[in-house]
Amino acid sequence: MKDKKKVILGLSGGVDSAVAAILLLQQGYDVEGVFMRNWDSSLNKDILGNPYIYDEVCPQERDYIDALKVADKLNIKMHRVDFVEEYWQKVFTYFIDEYRNNRTPNPDIICNTEIKFKSFLLAAEKMGADFIAMGHYVRIEHYPTVKLLRGIDLNKDQSYFLSQLSKNQLKKSLFPIGGLYKKEVRKIAAEYNLDVATKKDSTGVCFIGERKFRKFLQNYIPAQPGDIETLEGEKVGVHEGIMYYTIGQRHGLRLGGAGEPWYVLGKDAKRNILIVGRGGNHEYLYSNRALINKINWLGPEFSEIDCTVKFRYRSSDIKAIVRKIDHDRLEVSYPDKAKAVTPGQAAVFYLGNEILGGGTIDKVYMNDQMRCY
Repeated sequence: MKDKKKVILGLSGGVDSAVAAILLLQQGYDVEGVFMRNWDSSLNKDILGNPYIYDEVCPQERDYIDALKVADKLNIKMHRVDFVEEYWQKVFTYFIDEYRNNRTPNPDIICNTEIKFKSFLLAAEKMGADFIAMGHYVRIEHYPTVKLLRGIDLNKDQSYFLSQLSKNQLKKSLFPIGGLYKKEVRKIAAEYNLDVATKKDSTGVCFIGERKFRKFLQNYIPAQPGDIETLEGEKVGVHEGIMYYTIGQRHGLRLGGAGEPWYVLGKDAKRNILIVGRGGNHEYLYSNRALINKINWLGPEFSEIDCTVKFRYRSSDIKAIVRKIDHDRLEVSYPDKAKAVTPGQAAVFYLGNEILGGGTIDKVYMNDQMRCY
């Protein structure tokens, strides 16, 4: 191909980015790989200099070795770029601050926005990249206007996590595997005899990995035990710190007794009280209206629009009516109700397979009654 377009690919050491590299090479791009180092697993103290209560070895060094093997097998140049400082300042500090404010954040969304498609994009452009590419299960249309679409494999679709990307970021991005199913991705990797063909998918917090989460948070946020109460004010137990619990949570409450299991219904932050009730379908878990802020809108301009919304990555689409309050706030109504819509989490809006945009859940209501989430 004359005047090959240069693509800098985020090569993570997993099967998805490896197959993304294969497809880009097949399409005639000049491909180079970059392994992003974003978490310093050698640290043994927190930001205040206190020894960790608990820590585990991050698997990123093993991932780097796997990425090197893929690059060698495919004969592509490999780089390693350090974004530890940017990750700490832009992602992890936000993550901890949200928990301190008794909200449940989604670090993967801000990690994509600030690191993978901002810091990484800037570094790639300095390397002369025309595009960056990632092994995400989403599709993109660049013409006549940029559109972000769900991946073909709805079980793996990652559009929820990319809902805060700007149009400028998307214009520079390629997602080679978005039109494939996971089984097809693994088959391609096996055909190329890549060791990562059968590698387990990574889980856990973006770049930090799998952790015993409550103990990990205690390295940064001291526990503040308090009472567990019912909506009627009856004390039924003691919690370790309300920031460690999320709406709809069942396990880890250490509450027994006859009857249905206990679930987290809400939080009273001023009194440091965790509110619980019996039954996974407790009426207090449901809402039909929410206020959304920190809006990133990719779709057409509107004052009111019928669409669908996802309040969690694995939740089903819910029919919704979205009304624009101002440039950074929306009101979303969902007459069929939704369960455990949690402040701090993302609300992502869809029109069919197109991602219209997303924002952060701020306040949650059932009719005119605000839930103490």
